[in-house]
Amino acid sequence: MLLDRCDEREVLDRLLAVIRAGESRALVVRGELGVGKSALLEYLVSRTSGCRVERVVGVQSELDLAFAGLHQLCLPMLDRAEPLPGPQRDALYAAFGLRVGPAPDRFLVGLAVLGLLAEVARERPLVCVIDDAQWLDTSSVQLLTFVARRLRVESVAVIIAVREPHELDLSGLRELVVGGLPETEARLLLGSALRGRVDERVLDRIVSESRGNPLALMESARSSTVAELDSGLLSVGALPERIEESYLQRVVALPRDTRRLLLLAAAEPIGDPVLLWRAAGLLGLGDRDAAPATQNGLIDIGPVVRFPHPLARSVLYRAASLKERRNSHQALAEVTNPDTDPDRRAWHRAQAAPGPDDEVADELERSAFRARARGCSAAAAAFLEQAAELTVEPSRKAERTVAAAQEKHRAGMTDAAIRLLCLAQAGRLDELQRATTDLLRAQIAFTAHRSSEAPRLLLKAAKRLEPLDAELARETYLEAVSAAMVAGPPADSGGLAEIAEAARAAPLASPPQGAADLLLDAVATRIMDGHAAGMPMTRRALCAFRSPDLPPDEGLRWLWLAGTTAAQVWENETWEALADRHVQLARELGAVVVLPLALTSRIVVHTVLGELPAAASLLKEADEVIEATGSPRMPLAAMLVASWQGRVSAAFRVIDATTAGAVTGSQGVELVTAIWAKALLCNSLTQHEYALSAVDEISHASPIELGLPACGVMVELIEAAALSGQPERAACALGRLTEATRASGTDWALGIEARSRALVSEPEAAEPLYREAIARLGRSRVRGELARAHLLYGEWLRREHRVVDARESLRISHEVFSMIGARAFARRAARELELTGESATRPPRLSPDTDNLLTSQEEQIAGLASAGLTNAEIAARLFVSHRTIEWHLRKVFAKLNITSRRQLRLAPHRFHGSADPQPEEC
Repeated sequence: MLLDRCDEREVLDRLLAVIRAGESRALVVRGELGVGKSALLEYLVSRTSGCRVERVVGVQSELDLAFAGLHQLCLPMLDRAEPLPGPQRDALYAAFGLRVGPAPDRFLVGLAVLGLLAEVARERPLVCVIDDAQWLDTSSVQLLTFVARRLRVESVAVIIAVREPHELDLSGLRELVVGGLPETEARLLLGSALRGRVDERVLDRIVSESRGNPLALMESARSSTVAELDSGLLSVGALPERIEESYLQRVVALPRDTRRLLLLAAAEPIGDPVLLWRAAGLLGLGDRDAAPATQNGLIDIGPVVRFPHPLARSVLYRAASLKERRNSHQALAEVTNPDTDPDRRAWHRAQAAPGPDDEVADELERSAFRARARGCSAAAAAFLEQAAELTVEPSRKAERTVAAAQEKHRAGMTDAAIRLLCLAQAGRLDELQRATTDLLRAQIAFTAHRSSEAPRLLLKAAKRLEPLDAELARETYLEAVSAAMVAGPPADSGGLAEIAEAARAAPLASPPQGAADLLLDAVATRIMDGHAAGMPMTRRALCAFRSPDLPPDEGLRWLWLAGTTAAQVWENETWEALADRHVQLARELGAVVVLPLALTSRIVVHTVLGELPAAASLLKEADEVIEATGSPRMPLAAMLVASWQGRVSAAFRVIDATTAGAVTGSQGVELVTAIWAKALLCNSLTQHEYALSAVDEISHASPIELGLPACGVMVELIEAAALSGQPERAACALGRLTEATRASGTDWALGIEARSRALVSEPEAAEPLYREAIARLGRSRVRGELARAHLLYGEWLRREHRVVDARESLRISHEVFSMIGARAFARRAARELELTGESATRPPRLSPDTDNLLTSQEEQIAGLASAGLTNAEIAARLFVSHRTIEWHLRKVFAKLNITSRRQLRLAPHRFHGSADPQPEEC
């Protein structure tokens, strides 16, 4: 019976009512050891009539086993996995070792678990109860919390009980904090456990010192003698220590063979009674030895072996001698099937090893390979770390330590990776191993911290690798190029020129060259010899990345840099094709960690091409991915989309935050993009002096180092300077821009150059340049820039008093800007039209009927559905279950008064939003 706990029980009762009504909930039950979390979970389970209940209990000894907790939860439900989308189903099976295949992305496994829970809950509400989550393996915790955060309307409850304090990242989940019992209930509980009458002042002291903790109250009553209670000399002490002491007193009073049997049970993590009795038989133990412990309440050997509390298990284990523990693990290793459970067997053998043992270390390494194949880097790292400890030969030991550090890094455990690197470097490393540790430190500096030191560290590692591994050295040079481009000025401490010079001198691994090799040579040539010299090699490299023979792994790794290079040389078609391929590969292969970067690239392409509705829609998807995976936010796309859309307040919020972060950190490319976006926005608002002020910081930067953002800054600088009476400054920027545009020779590049040159030309030369810009940009699909060319030409014609001619260009620019949703530019064109004596035609507004208005998420889902995606495909993109998509689409159909996807596709304008300018923002 639960004493009090009325508020807590009400929370749990409401949770059950909600999931029975068709919604989902996640709840973290948090409290100190012994406060009654498990009792509340039992109360919850007792109220789940009509629901399916699945339970998971964290076991400390399984902290390093791949997906051990997730396996506990999902194994009884795997028969419902077949309806899942193929990639998710394959990832789930691979994670559990049920199917051979490439290592699955952990977030794809998370999506599969989310889909599996939703599938199971179709029959009846599903309640997942997870106790002692602090003892779950890292991979299981990551995926269970991922699933808990993505629950919406599946009739699923996930309740996670965790000890306080804890180190788990459970942010974003609702919490139920469980404290001690109120004084009256605490005294009642204590009184029920005491033997005889006790002085009231002693009772007061016990209640006070225990802070109402139920387990502390019960153990104080159980373990205290009558004399201690009468005298008041007992000490409640620190709670865990007091409870441990109580258990220890009960254990030491047992016969020796009973203690040996209890130790065996404590060392066996899965609570398998068959395994326990087999191991006990090897040690000469039997039923008779279990009786005293069962009578004492220290163990319950039924279908599952259970202890009264996790502390009982740990006390039993620690109270034994090292030799006794090894004997127990040895017995368990001998009875564990090496074919069906090789990893637990390896773990038991490792615990039984009296010292270094290469045979056991090899077995642990094989377990690490299996964990890696299942997409569980955290478990792979733990096996490798233990294998290194048992390895005899020093260089092999160091190699395994470095490999463990690499897996820690992949699992996002940066501090642990650095600790292992320090440990490895203190050992006996050969030159290749030292170069590998340098490379890993540099990669951590780049990917985990975006350190300004990353380009220099990668350059150092690449030079060290040259005589040892030419292929890896060249890959590292390419990583250094990426890091330097991301760092940019002022953070680019490696120097692109220095990296390019070293890369050009590096030997080739072996012919023929792959796409990445070609890209490195092309980038190095452009940096060292200029745009024109590097163009033939650059086009050859980009062609290799567009080839259908490009290996998927190479594409996932380098398509971002290849796309960035295409943008730098003004190849908009190639840039779009590479960005599309990057997103497609990331989705098809389930590379969810890569997906935010791929989506960001595609959003920027959409934006530059003037496809602002598509960019905004994809930006929502990118936000969903980032939120779901905890990936770092990349504001480049958000800044450009908001600035092009003319959403002044939203744009400046992102720009200011990015500028502040980039100045204090090392995100040079983000700083340059923020300046580009700010200048573009100011120019769209005809605030040219502010645009000039924005670009002052980096107007000296080389476009070849910063690529498209720097060229964008140059373009905005030319327009702002020319229209604010500073033609000399505009001409200077034009000279620097021309170096890139002339070398490229594409219609996009030459159209931008012609438009920019027209701004600083005399009237007789300006008009043909404007016409050339319009013609070239009209062939390039860069609609926003084409509309700007019409706008600038129309403004020039009006200033030349050619009002009738001006109207045509201004009318075109206003129509295009309105159509693509460039609000501020549309208003600028409208004002110019009014100065010619013609009013701009306002685009049609949506119906003001609020009953038909969709929420932001409904708009997004409706858009994806109208594009032909299935519910499962939409769910995978938005990191929710397919049942959530079904629920949203039902609401969309009701609001739009339609009954089919066909009707949805026939009316896409209903959910793309209005391009009408918002006065409060423009």
